[in-house]
Amino acid sequence: MSDTLPREHVASWYAASANPAPARPALAGELECDVCVVGAGFTGISSALHLAEKGLSVVVLEASRVGFGASGRNGGQIVNSYSRDMDVIEAKYGLDTARALGDMAFEGNRIIRERVEQYAIDCDLRDGNLFAACNRKQLEGLREHQALWKRYGYRELELLEGEAVKREVASERYVGALVDHGGGHLHPLNLVLGEAAALESLGGRIFEQSPVSEVVHGEPVVLTTPGGRVRAERVVMAGNAYLQGVLPEIEGKSMPCGTQIITTQPLGEALARELIPNDMAVEDCNYLLDYYRLTLDNRLLYGGGVNYGGDDPADIEGVIRPKMLRTFPSLADVRIDHAWSGTFLMTLSRLPQFGVVNGNVYYAQGYSGHGVTCTHLAGRLIAEVMHGQGERFDAFAGIPHLPFPGGRLLRVPLSALGAWYYATRDRLGV
Repeated sequence: MSDTLPREHVASWYAASANPAPARPALAGELECDVCVVGAGFTGISSALHLAEKGLSVVVLEASRVGFGASGRNGGQIVNSYSRDMDVIEAKYGLDTARALGDMAFEGNRIIRERVEQYAIDCDLRDGNLFAACNRKQLEGLREHQALWKRYGYRELELLEGEAVKREVASERYVGALVDHGGGHLHPLNLVLGEAAALESLGGRIFEQSPVSEVVHGEPVVLTTPGGRVRAERVVMAGNAYLQGVLPEIEGKSMPCGTQIITTQPLGEALARELIPNDMAVEDCNYLLDYYRLTLDNRLLYGGGVNYGGDDPADIEGVIRPKMLRTFPSLADVRIDHAWSGTFLMTLSRLPQFGVVNGNVYYAQGYSGHGVTCTHLAGRLIAEVMHGQGERFDAFAGIPHLPFPGGRLLRVPLSALGAWYYATRDRLGV
């Protein structure tokens, strides 16, 4: 794991509105544990919490702060399923794999809600999100999506057309929408901070400012940080986009990507409810999609686009504000109070990568933009496989980890070229 990361949370609305949380100490000296988890984002904390609930001794090593990466910076939308639709999964990986993944597609959502209730986590959890169609082709795609999920037993989707869309979003951009009444949105940094506190209440130990510089495989595995070492019977690698240099077996088969978010000044209750009357989280159906929602203090949080390779643009507001104004022109005079970037990990298949190295080092990564829910599922599956129940973990682990065409040198320009092609199709509605 890189030891050059900033040591504190980035300046974001999430960091500015985070619940109080202690600064955990850096690892000093040597420890032994049943499981060492590398990375204190959703995957790591979810895994650690599930394992601690099963009675295992767990140590978490974090290079910066709990929720430093994408877990504490994302759009905060509880989007069910994966970054690939079930028909694509069926076609590429077969009906058995599709059924196994389909059975788990909504479980991460349920886990989040269970955590919030069980541990009384204050994270602004609210119900409802929708997918907005910018043209007729996308609307037909939503209709097919609704029918597809009915085949998998999910009936919480409602299709809207024409004026009915404006009862949910006050924008002229959309011709239709698919409402997921089972979805929702929340404050992601407060969620992961609450889950970290829950882990510590069960005896789990978290060390911040403790980047892992070396992993020596064996029984036990030995992990080295600048201040100490941990000997663990088993390890969970949960660094996602920030995991470099310590697990070369899986590097090169994924790509860090950046996305940008802004939040406005507080808009007031009346204007906020005029824009999104029923407080839905929204994402459009474009390949390079926009996503947005209202915060608890009535700001509009708006994000969009992808930077392949993960580099931050020099002017985040300059990139995202025009997108916001295409959706809501009435906000032209509204001040932007926060602007930040987040890095997520994308795979070629757009499906997460699960696996085991040397029999006792487990990993889950590469959620490709659908990490809020799938990370919570990953934690449960890792706990299951460590207790001899590996069928559900193996359904993901059996999906091939494909390298990007062109390798590390060309993966960014080739991905950008592909994105340009699909974005052009979106603009033309074909």
